[in-house]
Amino acid sequence: MLHHISFGVRDLALAGAFYDAALGALGFRRVFEDDEAIGYGLEDDKDLLCLKLRPDATPPGSGFHMAFAAPSRAAVDAFHADALRIGGSDNGAPGLRLDYGDHYYAAFLVDPDGHRIEAVINGSPR
Repeated sequence: MLHHISFGVRDLALAGAFYDAALGALGFRRVFEDDEAIGYGLEDDKDLLCLKLRPDATPPGSGFHMAFAAPSRAAVDAFHADALRIGGSDNGAPGLRLDYGDHYYAAFLVDPDGHRIEAVINGSPR
């Protein structure tokens, strides 16, 4: 359904470092960058998430968050720990979320610009 999504960020270098850590833990990488944007995905020039430098950027209101698929519980753990070191805020430590299902394992962060993000794997432990 979605081709890509863009987040406005006030500090592209900080946001890039944060998403390098968070998304790198999930197997994604920078697929392009210039002075005003950084794209993340799996293939060169095919971004799934794009960070766009916008001095007046503000995150969406409450109720919005972006969930990224994780390949394993260890990747969820790394997503959380690695991004916290770069300046993210904890919004829910890695663990099972039994309200969402017996195998829903997730972690929640708020990025330096206030975007709420999650990494999740919903399946038997690997």
